[in-house]
Amino acid sequence: MQTVSSSNRKEAPIWVMDSGVGGISVLREAARLMPDEQFVFFGDSVHAPYGTKTTEEVRELTLEAVADAEKRYHPKAFVIACNTATTAAVKVMRGLYPGRAIVGIEPALKPAADAGRRHILVLATPLTIKEEKFRALLQRFSDGREVIPLGCPGLMEYAESGQLDGPETDAFVADMIGEYVGKVDAVVLGCTHYPFLRGPIARALKLSDDAVYDGGYGTAKHIRFLLGETGLLRDDDAYERAALNDAAGSAFYGASEAEVPGERMARSACSTVSGETLITDAWLDNHVIFENSLPGAAGADRIALCRRLMK
Repeated sequence: MQTVSSSNRKEAPIWVMDSGVGGISVLREAARLMPDEQFVFFGDSVHAPYGTKTTEEVRELTLEAVADAEKRYHPKAFVIACNTATTAAVKVMRGLYPGRAIVGIEPALKPAADAGRRHILVLATPLTIKEEKFRALLQRFSDGREVIPLGCPGLMEYAESGQLDGPETDAFVADMIGEYVGKVDAVVLGCTHYPFLRGPIARALKLSDDAVYDGGYGTAKHIRFLLGETGLLRDDDAYERAALNDAAGSAFYGASEAEVPGERMARSACSTVSGETLITDAWLDNHVIFENSLPGAAGADRIALCRRLMK
C-alpha cells in the first residue's frame, strides 16, 4: 500500500493505534465493514503494556504517536483501539484536533446489560480499572445487576506474544478468573487484546460464546457512522446501505448521545463479501500499512502476528 496524499480528505487513511497487537481486534472489524478504506495500524509494543503505567505516561505515549501520525499521514480519522489509552488521552486529543473524527473504545458493558445479563464480570487492565471514566461506566450499568471489575495484570502479554491457546494459556486464565465459574452469566473483555483469548476465557468461566462481549464491532460501526456523516467514506453507497439497517449514533466513548436500539455490538459476523473471504494477504498488501515501535526482527515478528490475527 502506498502512502495516501492528504489533498483529498476522502482518500486519506484511517489511523488505528494500540499498545501492541490488541487493536487488531478493532481494525479487523473496521476492515470488514469498510473494505474500500485504507488503514494504518501502529502497535506500540516497545512500551507495552500500557495498563500497568500511570495515566500521565500513557497519555504522553499516545499523544506522541498521534502527533507522528498527523505529520506523516494526516489521517481522516484517529482510532485509539486501546481502552487504557482512550481513557488517558482521547479527551485531550479532541482539544488538539478539533473537527477531526476521533474514536476511542470502552468496555462493552452496555450490550451485555441490554441483553439482560445480571451478573457481569468485566476484565480490564489495572489502569483502566482505576480510572474515573471506567468507574462512571460501572455506575451507569450497575443498577439492578452485579458488575464485577477485575484487573488482569499479565493477561494481555499472552495475546501480545501470540500465545492465544494451549495448556499454558488455559492454566493462566483459569487461575486468574476461575473463581467466578457459576457466579457470572457474562464476561466483558475490557482490553482489545482479550478478544484473541476469547476461547480460554469462555472455557475458564464455562460460558457460551454469546456470553462474551467486546467492543470491536461497535467501535468499527461508529467509525463508519462518523465518516459517513461527514462524507469521508470512500464508498458512499456502503454508508447509505448501512443507514437503512442501523440507527444513527453509538453509545461508545466520545460518541453522540444517540443509541443504537437493539444493537448487541459484540462479535461481527460480517466476515465475507460476495461469498468470498474478505481479508486476504492481497487485501492487506493493498489496504493496510502495519507499523510497530519494536525495531528490527522483533517488530517484523509483531507485524507478522498482526497480519495473522486479521484473518
